[in-house]
Amino acid sequence: MNPSLITAVNALISPSPRSPLLCHFLTPSPLRLSQSQSPSRRRYRVSFPRCAATSSEQPLVSTKKELTGLQPIVEKMTPPVRLATSAVVLAATLASGYGLGLRLAGSRNIALGAAAVAGAAGGAVVYAMNSAVPEVAAIGLHNYVAEIEDPASVTKDDIEKIASRYGVNKGDEAFQAEICDIYCRYVTSVLPAEGQSLKGDEVEKIVKFKSALGIDDPDAASMHMEIGRRIFRQRLETGEREGDAEQRRAFMRLVYVSALVFGDAASFLLPWKRVLKVTDAQVEIAIRENAKQLYAERLKLVGRDINVENLVDLRKAQLSFKLSDELAEDLFREHTRTVAIENISSALSVLKSRTRAVKSMSLVVEELEKVLEFNNLLVSLKSHSEADQFARGLGPISLIGGDSDFERRMDDLKLLYRAYVTDALSTGRIEENKLVAMSQLRNILGLGTREAEAISVDVTSKAYRKRLANAVTSGDLEAQDSKAKYLQKLCEELHFDAQKASAIHEEIYRQKLQQYVTDGELSDDNVAALLRLRVMLCIPQQTIEAAHAEICGSIFEKVVREAISSGVDGYDAETRKSVRKAAHGLRLSRETAMSIASKAARRVFTNYIRRARAAENRTESAKELKKMIAFNTLVVTEMVADIKGESSDKEPEEPVQVKEEVTEDEEWGSLESLKKTRPDKELAEKMGKPGQTEITLKDDLPDRDRIDLYKTYLLYCVTGEVTRIPFGAQITTKRDDSEYLLLNQLGGILGLTSKEIVNIHVGLAEQAFRQQAEVILADGQLTKARVEQLDELQKQVGLPQPQAEKVIKNITTTKMANAIETAVNQGRLNIKQIRELKEANVSLDSMIAVTLREKLFKKTVNDIFSSGTGEFDETEVYETIPSDLSIDVEKAKGVVHDLARSRLSNSLIQSVALLRQRNRKGVVSSLNDLLACDKAVLSEPLSWEVAEELSDLYDIYSKSDPTPAPEKVSRLQYLLGIDDSTATALREMGDGVFSSAAEEGNFVF
Repeated sequence: MNPSLITAVNALISPSPRSPLLCHFLTPSPLRLSQSQSPSRRRYRVSFPRCAATSSEQPLVSTKKELTGLQPIVEKMTPPVRLATSAVVLAATLASGYGLGLRLAGSRNIALGAAAVAGAAGGAVVYAMNSAVPEVAAIGLHNYVAEIEDPASVTKDDIEKIASRYGVNKGDEAFQAEICDIYCRYVTSVLPAEGQSLKGDEVEKIVKFKSALGIDDPDAASMHMEIGRRIFRQRLETGEREGDAEQRRAFMRLVYVSALVFGDAASFLLPWKRVLKVTDAQVEIAIRENAKQLYAERLKLVGRDINVENLVDLRKAQLSFKLSDELAEDLFREHTRTVAIENISSALSVLKSRTRAVKSMSLVVEELEKVLEFNNLLVSLKSHSEADQFARGLGPISLIGGDSDFERRMDDLKLLYRAYVTDALSTGRIEENKLVAMSQLRNILGLGTREAEAISVDVTSKAYRKRLANAVTSGDLEAQDSKAKYLQKLCEELHFDAQKASAIHEEIYRQKLQQYVTDGELSDDNVAALLRLRVMLCIPQQTIEAAHAEICGSIFEKVVREAISSGVDGYDAETRKSVRKAAHGLRLSRETAMSIASKAARRVFTNYIRRARAAENRTESAKELKKMIAFNTLVVTEMVADIKGESSDKEPEEPVQVKEEVTEDEEWGSLESLKKTRPDKELAEKMGKPGQTEITLKDDLPDRDRIDLYKTYLLYCVTGEVTRIPFGAQITTKRDDSEYLLLNQLGGILGLTSKEIVNIHVGLAEQAFRQQAEVILADGQLTKARVEQLDELQKQVGLPQPQAEKVIKNITTTKMANAIETAVNQGRLNIKQIRELKEANVSLDSMIAVTLREKLFKKTVNDIFSSGTGEFDETEVYETIPSDLSIDVEKAKGVVHDLARSRLSNSLIQSVALLRQRNRKGVVSSLNDLLACDKAVLSEPLSWEVAEELSDLYDIYSKSDPTPAPEKVSRLQYLLGIDDSTATALREMGDGVFSSAAEEGNFVF
């Protein structure tokens, strides 16, 4: 080995000029080899092979190094020989120098000097020979590796033998540099070349070779960092995008392999972030992606015949690859999904082939069975007792998710599921294991519950129809004693829902019925055939009636619509014949036929009502209602008779409702308008047959609308037809009593009861009577002349006497209430007058509002507190007056207390003011008011700034005429705060308060 390849610390590193191989991504430019942070670490110049060829393809070191200078001689010497030779050379040079100096100079000193010079030369030779030993040992190691075919076969003993042969230490700088160079070459050769991926055995090879070389982890890590630095520099120098991506992948492979080689120590032995500015996240990505790639390659070796041993090996491989459980689970599931997709794709190819035959369907089922078998194997392995040692991700297969496009091909998956269900039902029954397989296949294909159920029901329905048709054709079903049990057994064999089977039975019955009624009627044979079918299929009567109502009813409804659309003039004998034929030939019940006819007739009635509402005036609205009445009489009534099978010439029976009407409403018999709606026999015969009342608009219109329509026509009957002429004038044409008969028929069409009709007539009569009575009683006074006017008005309107009196009373009461309310607001009404009104049976509660009554109570109490008598009757104020005014007692007490407190101080102030005005009578009256307030609310002694004025008030009150009661004088003394001595002195004094004032006044005058 060239000694120039070995440099001191921080020396530049360049590839060996003798190295025939350089990696494709390395440049021959010098590169510093990184070293760990330990101060004892050294940098070595290493050379790299030009390509990453494995040892099996070409040798790690292709050429041997030649020995130069003393190296061939040193190489042939063993350590003892080299030591002896060194001693001999040194002794010989000393001796020769000494002898030569003594011989030439003849002086001992010169001889010693010559010996020293010769000894130095010999020492230099010995030093040169010994210093070449490490380099010779390094060259020997290099040539040894170059001679062997497989560098991985180098063992630790081989290295030690070479070191011991030359007598060097493995830690020698030159020897260690060669070991690092060989290790770096080997790592580079093991890593995959461009465009290749990791095989999974790289880490094992590198670890084994590192152990064989005896290189420690820091030095080995330095070689990994050197390789990474060279790749990183090459990536920066690469100008192409593809080359840059390849260098990035190579670097990620190096990071991943290095992390596995050094294990947990890689985080501080491989400072990628500090040296190459590579983040921890990028390192994690490199480890994760390469681990996924290796695990995916290992999964490719496992097929659908997976076993326990394979799963254990996969788990070990996952742990060795440092792959997380989550990623391993996803990869395993994706692999199982891929295996299943192979069979699914084959099945779809067969299913969609144009030359599909019966045999091809068996191939489809066979492929699906393989998928189910593989799925069952995975499920069973998941529940294995040693499942914790297996690869993660065991479980059922699902095509949903992953990289497959089956989520967008759901229709194809539905076809596969349908094919499997069809095959399961091919024998006419389905086994339990097939049901389980169908459920598993649904989950594998990712079909929803509703989607799979819809397919199963569709296929099973066809199978059920087929078996049912065979049973009917062969007569097996009809021969059964219990047809329900036979059908139930059939459903159980097919695992078919009984409700859905009943729906199929109903559909079959409907098809037969639809077939029989094509000519518009059902014959006796048809009815018998339908009955036989109903018995065999166990169809309920309610279902039969619903089917007939829908199918036969639709035909009958069409006939009824055509009959009604013909109008009043088009309902002739031919139309009536078609209605009769349809009503009885279709075997419809009377209720069903009437319901259909009612629906069609009410639709026409509604159109008439709509036009009547949109009319400009009452006359036009009444004309539309008359058209509706005529339509009801001439068309609907005849159609109802035809449906019932009655003759139109038959005299109708007297409705019971009319008799009940007359009996119930005798008290309203005086109403003219109500009388006219019940004409005599002669007028009824003149008008002809009355209209039907079974089809009404009672449920189609609100009560308010029906009443308004009846009232509109009633007003038309009362007022007559109004015709407008130019200049704003109008002409009213009275109608005869026949209009009231039409009004009666209108009430029947609208579905009004007798009570509702009576209420309408009474309400209209009351309205007319009230309007004119309010004019007569404008001032609320009821005189004899006005009573006679009201009696005459009552007879004209026909309102009963009690009802008229009630209206009159309401009017007069309202007028009186307004007058009383005005008097209360103006203060012209007192409690005495209130009591007189109550004695006259006047309801004050309804006439006077609560607020006004409370206001009147407050005014009455205020009058008591300002009466000047000094009296306060608690029973009168707290009970009698609130009872008379019908107000709350507790609330009344609160009003009294509040008023008494406010007037107590006001009365004292007023008394002092009157005292200063020398008004003796006013002073006594004010003091009495003060005592009255004190009786309502007991007070504490009052305060006043001038005590002499309080004494004067007491003196005046105690000597007033008439003499006040002693208890009043005593209470006033307490309230004014006058002691007993002062009170006695004041009473013994003469009337000096106003007498002196009078004298003063006379003098002034």
